[in-house]
Amino acid sequence: MSENVCVVIVNYQTPDLLETAVKSFRKFYPAVSLLINDNGSNDRSSTTIAKLAADHPTSTRTAFLKRNIFHGPAMHEAMTAVEQDFVFFLDSDTETRQGGFLEKMIAEFASDKVYAVGRIDTVNRRGFHSGEGTSIVLSPYMMLRRKLYHNFPPFEHRGIPTLRNFAAAQRQGYVLKSFPVERYIQHFGRGTSSRYGYGLGIRGKVDYVLNKLGL
Repeated sequence: MSENVCVVIVNYQTPDLLETAVKSFRKFYPAVSLLINDNGSNDRSSTTIAKLAADHPTSTRTAFLKRNIFHGPAMHEAMTAVEQDFVFFLDSDTETRQGGFLEKMIAEFASDKVYAVGRIDTVNRRGFHSGEGTSIVLSPYMMLRRKLYHNFPPFEHRGIPTLRNFAAAQRQGYVLKSFPVERYIQHFGRGTSSRYGYGLGIRGKVDYVLNKLGL
């Protein structure tokens, strides 16, 4: 069943974290297809990625973007490059602690109406956690049905890159299913955004202030 999934990790200048993410994942899934998509890094990431790919040459692909197009657009680029039925996004600041989750997540797609599986949160229209709003699957460890992705707005450069995509999917009657992937994978939350920010400029600051004001 796992031959139908491709795992995607987007990296931007976090080679130390990427090494942990890949090696811990490979302990449990040495043969699963993995795409490491480097987002225009100009540090030692390329050397680290080459070594990680050499460890599993038949099941690891690499892609190197010429510049940093930010996380959401880099995720979109990966979605256009993958051919498997399912795509599992794994953040670079993660450590896989237990196997078996890929198979269980794929099994959640029994209905054709299921679009995404993972840990679900609810956010408001500005992308902040809220008791009411739009349901999203958290992107550090989520699985998508690839063939449906291009029916909706692409992942984009914003605080929640998947927000418009998931909102459109649900408006069209597709379902996001909850799965406790956090029991299998530790997400540290100290990756690219904590080191380099989100790159949202004044827009991000305005959204933050308006959200605090309840607008």
